[in-house]
Amino acid sequence: MKIKDGYILRDVAGVSFAVPVGDESAGKNKMITVNETGKMMWKALEKGITRDALLDKMLAEYDVDAETLGKDIDDFLDKLRDGGLLEE
Repeated sequence: MKIKDGYILRDVAGVSFAVPVGDESAGKNKMITVNETGKMMWKALEKGITRDALLDKMLAEYDVDAETLGKDIDDFLDKLRDGGLLEE
């Protein structure tokens, strides 16, 4: 899966936002805030990554159990899907 073309991550006053650019920005309000963990996932998703590979990558960075982290990843991916920001 991958972040859909036409969306970028920008930091404004210490807060990260996923914002539409180009054709995606016309008449749409799909801007979402992203925390530091979300930023890490976003950057991996920009390059294209499977959910399982994303879980492995995040487990290597954070001291958390796989079940909790997997739920958090799924919640983030659902947020991106709901906003139309994710290509599968």
